[in-house]
Amino acid sequence: MKRIVVLGAGESGTGAAILAKRKGMDPFVSDSGSIQGKYKEMLDAEGISWEEGRHTESAVLAAGEIIKSPGIPENTPIISKARAKGIPIISEIEFAARYTQAKMICITGSNGKTTTTSLIYYIFKSAGYNVGLAGNIGRSFALQIAEGAQFDYYILELSSFQLDDMYRFRANIAVLLNITPDHLDRYGFKMQNYVDAKMRITRNQTPEDAFVYWQDDPVIRKELERHPPVARRFPFALRRDDENCVAYVENGKVVFTGPLDFNLEQEELALTGIHNLYNSMAAGISARLAGIKKEAIREALSTFQGVPHRLEYAGTVQGVRFINDSKATNVNACWYALESMKTPVVLILGGKDKGNDYSELDELVRERVRGFVFLGVDNCKLHGHFDPTGLPTADSRQMDDAVRKALALAQPGDTVLLSPCCASFDLFKNMADRGNQFKEAVKKLA
Repeated sequence: MKRIVVLGAGESGTGAAILAKRKGMDPFVSDSGSIQGKYKEMLDAEGISWEEGRHTESAVLAAGEIIKSPGIPENTPIISKARAKGIPIISEIEFAARYTQAKMICITGSNGKTTTTSLIYYIFKSAGYNVGLAGNIGRSFALQIAEGAQFDYYILELSSFQLDDMYRFRANIAVLLNITPDHLDRYGFKMQNYVDAKMRITRNQTPEDAFVYWQDDPVIRKELERHPPVARRFPFALRRDDENCVAYVENGKVVFTGPLDFNLEQEELALTGIHNLYNSMAAGISARLAGIKKEAIREALSTFQGVPHRLEYAGTVQGVRFINDSKATNVNACWYALESMKTPVVLILGGKDKGNDYSELDELVRERVRGFVFLGVDNCKLHGHFDPTGLPTADSRQMDDAVRKALALAQPGDTVLLSPCCASFDLFKNMADRGNQFKEAVKKLA
């Protein structure tokens, strides 16, 4: 009986362990932190052994294969020892995909992947397709398969951390939205290491598969010159400067020329902002590749409601609009949020810095920002970059206080934008907790 060790007992790890058990393997789950009660109950119900608060070396290194949570860094001592011993280490996605014949539509990118994944899933569901949703969103991919899910398609949001530990997995349709600096603390502060992880989404693709990507991204363009993918290419862009571009904007219309022609008025799109224009084009191309009728795509693109914590309206207080963009955990995501604002902005920034370069925001800050609230344990880097602008700033370590200070800096007609550029773990449980606390704080003020 094959010994499987699962490192990390969150959603993905627990699902992977249950799938291994139901496939006749001998799983053991090890988590260096504490395991949530619901996951303990799920593991116990399957008769799966587990430990928390440690990684017992003798137990972990007895594995025939290790399934690693994407949240565990590569330089963790137990990972280094397993690598040295030659034990294969894979992701939940790699493991679960062995047990399904569903076609894989996979989305990655530094920004926009949750919105695009959700939008593609919405189009497929609305069109009546038999489709599942998993990856870095929703329920565990492995658990769905363990429970007997029989989908024709899976829409998978994939982070760079998940892509790192995928080797034989194949995306039938791979969508790469953009590559901008993010998670550099996990990649030795070397951008190329992060780029290499993102480009793994094209790994194992064949000439029968499709690669959908943003043509104007300079990093993607450079990588395609170095390592041309074998899959069919379907690039999209804001303007059609290249005849190979299959989706673009022209005279106020979003034009799709491949794989089959159709178009719709830009104003018909439910999602606003240039970043969502790109997300909508990627989703439309993916849906057409799967054979969904253009009428169904047009309807879905005009009725989709968006995802929580991404430019989410949180309320209006004293004539000031509050927008929750807690999902903006890197600088480029904040740039897109600021770019979509049409009023002066009080910007709430801060959290766990991941090696950020804030200079990307400078021009938009000059054009649109009235003031800042820095929300973090250590705001020194933010002050060092933004204090020379001369704009007013305030510091906070608590969301209610941050929202009050932002309102004090704003004027009627302004927007208070929570778009932190940073991870949330210094003050909050996660990105969703940060966004929910923001919405609750605005509700209290209102």
